[in-house]
Amino acid sequence: MTDLLSLFIQIRMDREDRRRYFVVGSVIIEVVTPILQQRIKDDQSFRAFGTLQDYLNNSQIKHILFHLRHNNVWCCNDTNNCVHIGSLPLNYRQWNTLYSKTPGPCPHNCHCKYTANAVELNDPDISLCCVILLNCCNLTSNEYNTIQNLRQMKNNFLSHNTEGAITADEYKSVWPDLTAYVLQLDYTKEDILIRIENRPLDEALCHKYNAILLDIHQKLDEIGASIQGVDETIQRIDTTTNAICRTVQRNETAVNRIDQTVTGTNTAVMGIQATMEELLYYAKRGITCQCSIDKCQQQVKQVKESIKPYKLGHSIFTQHHEIYLTSVVGDDWSSGVTDIVMMDDGRLVMCLHEQRGLLICNTDGSQVDSIYEQGRPFRVTAVNNSTVAVTLSLCIGMYDIHNKLKLKSIKVPGLYWVGGITTIHNKLVVSGENCLHIIDHQTGEVVQTIHNEHYPGRLHGSGDRLFYSDRCNNNKLHWYSYTDDRHHTLTLPSKPLSMTTLQDGSLYVLCIDGSVQHVSVDGKQYKPVKTFQSTPGLHYVIHYNLIQRKLVFLDNKLIKIFNEL
Repeated sequence: MTDLLSLFIQIRMDREDRRRYFVVGSVIIEVVTPILQQRIKDDQSFRAFGTLQDYLNNSQIKHILFHLRHNNVWCCNDTNNCVHIGSLPLNYRQWNTLYSKTPGPCPHNCHCKYTANAVELNDPDISLCCVILLNCCNLTSNEYNTIQNLRQMKNNFLSHNTEGAITADEYKSVWPDLTAYVLQLDYTKEDILIRIENRPLDEALCHKYNAILLDIHQKLDEIGASIQGVDETIQRIDTTTNAICRTVQRNETAVNRIDQTVTGTNTAVMGIQATMEELLYYAKRGITCQCSIDKCQQQVKQVKESIKPYKLGHSIFTQHHEIYLTSVVGDDWSSGVTDIVMMDDGRLVMCLHEQRGLLICNTDGSQVDSIYEQGRPFRVTAVNNSTVAVTLSLCIGMYDIHNKLKLKSIKVPGLYWVGGITTIHNKLVVSGENCLHIIDHQTGEVVQTIHNEHYPGRLHGSGDRLFYSDRCNNNKLHWYSYTDDRHHTLTLPSKPLSMTTLQDGSLYVLCIDGSVQHVSVDGKQYKPVKTFQSTPGLHYVIHYNLIQRKLVFLDNKLIKIFNEL
């Protein structure tokens, strides 16, 4: 009887969580979206455009939106107003909703080649409305902040909420802010907010709203970027092979160059497969998208067939440039910069432990921004294209680096905050006392604890494995494999400090003696990489980004950026 009662209570709680999600989603779709659409209509009328299509065809509006989808492109006219930003707020679906490409004499791929579609006022969803309003429309400062807050709330609690549920504690913080933001935009909506809050759960409509609000198109863009990087690799393979075939002389150097160029990527394949699994999950929930899963599977098959592993210890990268940021962080990097990660758009995010903040800049050191954090950030990992997770003295902090906002704090009992943080299977992983904590960053819950005999230090997730160093002063590289549910060990010449996965699934391991050891995919062999030999140090970091195909090396007082050969 007790078990049945507990089950009944759990079912009731789950239903209430879904009802709370349904309430918040209903406000976003039924109230907020029409308000934002009307606000665009007001700006359209103010500018004396008869239709939304005419409004979008305005050269100034079109130019702004063009650069929110296309980066590093110079237009044929109005070059002074071309803007190049690290992030691209418009995804392909949104851009294609607004514009179609038309033939013309212009040799550039610029905004003059696009014409607005016959878009109706109710076509843009809330995400697209927010982009248009925040970038193109005349807003008061209060309107701008309110719309920004609504967009952030939608992203935090709905867009990445695959469970379709909001807990009672979350709801207590969400609902007062949501209603306040709505009334700031339209004070006449109070009655409808009251009716929606008391609305019973409609399972079918809730499922529909969940499908609308889930932001799967950002994932599609990430798949596209991954596949594009893989396609470029295959194209280089074809180009190099054809060139060699046309050359009569065949020598060992040429063959070695082929070996280095013909590099498939286990990491890329695993990343695409993981995202495809996510898309299949969405599809099972009735969510449609423009991506062809069959096409993605074919891409994965092609990549697998082209994979050839790197030769251990061989030169794979060439140094491109160095970045000195001593004017920003001071001279003492050894205690100031404790970690660094490269995002998929190429920006660098660094933990400034002593200065209590995050430093953000481009790979050339330009456009330096910062986020102040009193909790002393120590380790950082990328969660998605715009979000990083950071270990603080008492918790994990989640940050939107595009908008320079702290999204949330996650408290983890027994967190070893100077140890490490990484991601695996779309979850966070942090060091604990003789264990690894797996955390759902959307709910903040510890969903799994992996126990071991060591006190994990630096962490690195790759595919189905979690690599970690040992706090003890030994030369052991450890990893936990989900495949066999076992911990494995490899003894290196020196204590490992930092690990990163290369395209073929092998690892670069930076050691305390300044050496970089190239570890095979199976973790059984290693060879030193002579091109990376440096002076011994405690705070060096090595990190590879698959999309950018660049390696970052934090070496004492400078950052070295390496391009893949």
